[in-house]
Parts: sequence; structure tokens; C-alpha cells
Amino acid sequence: MQEANRMKRLPLYLFTIIDKLKLEEQRKGKKIIDLGMGNPDQPTAPHIVNELARQARRAENHRYSRPMDCSEIELRKAIAKWYHKRFQVTLEPETETLPLIGSKEGIAHLSLAFLNNEDVALVPSPAYPVHFNGVIMAGGILHNIPLSEKKGYLPDLGKIPADIIRRTKLIFLSYPHNPTTAVANIEFFKDVVRWAKGKNIIVGHDNAYSDIVFDGYRAPSILEVRGAKEACIEFHTCSKSYNMAGWRIGFAVGNRNILKSLAKTKSYIDFGLFKPIQYAAIKALTGPQDCVKKMVEVYKKRRDVLLSGLEKVGWDIPKPKATFYVWARIPNKYSALTSMEFAAFLIREAGVVVAPGTGFGEYGEGYVRFALVENEKALREAIKRIKHVLEMET
Repeated sequence: MQEANRMKRLPLYLFTIIDKLKLEEQRKGKKIIDLGMGNPDQPTAPHIVNELARQARRAENHRYSRPMDCSEIELRKAIAKWYHKRFQVTLEPETETLPLIGSKEGIAHLSLAFLNNEDVALVPSPAYPVHFNGVIMAGGILHNIPLSEKKGYLPDLGKIPADIIRRTKLIFLSYPHNPTTAVANIEFFKDVVRWAKGKNIIVGHDNAYSDIVFDGYRAPSILEVRGAKEACIEFHTCSKSYNMAGWRIGFAVGNRNILKSLAKTKSYIDFGLFKPIQYAAIKALTGPQDCVKKMVEVYKKRRDVLLSGLEKVGWDIPKPKATFYVWARIPNKYSALTSMEFAAFLIREAGVVVAPGTGFGEYGEGYVRFALVENEKALREAIKRIKHVLEMET
């Protein structure tokens, strides 16, 4: 049986290779410290879990969820209320909010909803993989915008060729940025909105990490910019802000016409979210936010432990202002290796898993990403093991 040609266009999923290497070392009895996947390890707050349990006991919540149901109406109101409190952005719940089965699902379906075979999607590289994989699976034309460390990993929209712009229907952005941890200020988003005006290009901003910020940085929403709703939608998720990764719930907000088409696409594919999860998300968004502050403090301590430890063993890495990742250039000693080769080397020699930069696109080469999803004790052990690798004879 032959896969569809669009599936053959997808880049090799390097994380499958990483998982295989990890399993091989575990079978040898090696204890692995996995800092590869951005899978939050902290538990969901008790008040959210309790709401799920309470709602799951109600038989009427076991049926399919529909947009006119009380649960989704209340969830949309909660999203709008949260956005106004968090970003001072006013949203009309019924038309300018859309619940998603995780933001990843919505991002992929945005490409499916709008891209024809001749349409171009602009995707900065490196990027969260669904930004470019969703374009390919939808049959669109992918145009990478290279991001560089020298320019703060911000795209230079002025350098995109005019013939590409004419065929472009969609651009994805994401700040705070995964994998590079780069951040953007409101002036950047003002420039994006000005650039998009009159071009009939949809701007999809992935704002999944806006709550995980450090050292006084505040992550803005692109919708704070006057006129942004003319062409922009923004994705958010409960996965990162509330440690609800496995619950699969997120949302998109912004331009009502774009959201209407996204909702139409979803209506042919899914029957909405499990109602108890919707009620739990309402509790997360409208309830006490102390759990978010505590989570951020945990990640900040882990960031500091990892960076200070790696600096002491000779691996100096810039300190991120946001996300729960660390983006690191491969040490000079091993700079001849590809990011995949270096990641595999760390697994074999140190039992430490990191994500290879090329897993996030071609312009991620030369880097690896650490995810701060292990406790401080495990991070200190990882540092000891990496120290051994850095001191090895080559």
C-alpha cells in the first residue's frame, strides 16, 4: 500500500529515531534522563482535576459535544474573559473564540482550511514542526523564512521575494518561540500587522508559551495591536499554562471569518471536546492562577540550575526569557557533527536525551534543544554526565 504523495513530502521525523536510540540504551540497563520532548512533568492543579471528576460523573456529559451546548458556550465566555484579563483584548465569545482539541490540531487544520495546491505558506525556520508539517499535509507550498541567532530569531519579512508574497495565503509566527526561546515585543507585532495589511494573507500566531516567562518579561498578544483582527488569529493551549498536556484542549481567537472556516473544517473531522474537559478548562481559566505562578517558578529554577551547571563544565548558553526550553549551539568540540549525530552521541555516551535542531526544520542545524521537564536533581545528574562527554578524548 502506497502512502499519499503529500505524506512522502514530509521530512523524516527525527524524534522517532531518538526514541529508538533511547530504547536501545534502556535495554542495556542505562538510566536515561529525557530532556527531549516538551512534555510537562508537573501535575495539573487539584481544583482543575476535581472539576473534571465532578463533571465526568454526570451522565449528560458523556454525549457528543456540540457548539450550542452549555459547556462550549461557557467555555467560549471563559476564553474571552481570560483574554481580556491577560492581554486587555476584547473578544466576542460566539464568533471570535474557538475551542480546539489542543492548539496543534487547530494549527494543522488552519492549513487544511485555506491552502490550495498553488498557495504558499510562510514558515520561519526553525519552528514547531506542525507549522511546516501541516502545510505539507494540506498540499500547500512551504516557503521557509530563515531565522538567525544574530537577528534574535525574528523573521525579516522585507526580504521575502515579491513573487512569493503574491502567492502567499498564510504565515505562521510564534513568540515566545519554540524551539529557540526567542521573544518579541509589541513593536514587532505592530510591524507584522502593517506588513500584512492589504496583502490578503492570514497571520496565525502560536502563543502557547505566553505564560511561561521570566525576569520581568511580559509576552504580548498580536491581537493587542490595533487592526490585528483584520487578518490575524492566535492559538493558545491549556497544555503549557496549566500542565494539561494530555487533556488535549486549546483554543484559537481573533478574526471571525478565519475562525468560521476553521470551525467548518473541524466539523467534518471531529465532534468537539469531551464535556468534562471543557468544564475543567473553564475552571482553569477562571479559577485561581497561583498554580501558573508556581509552575513558572519551578521552570525558572530548573533553567538556572541547567545553565549555571553547563557553564561550569564549559558549555556557555544564552539565558532564555521564556518557554521551558534551552536552545544551545553544539559545543565547538563537536561542531563537526550534525545535530542528529550529536543528539545520538549524547544518548549513547551520557544517557541524556535532547532534541536535535533539525527536528524543527533545516535552519535548526547546529543546535539542540533541552526541555526542562525533569526535576533539579535529574538536571544536576545530566550536567555531570555531559561534563564527562565534554572531557572525553576525541
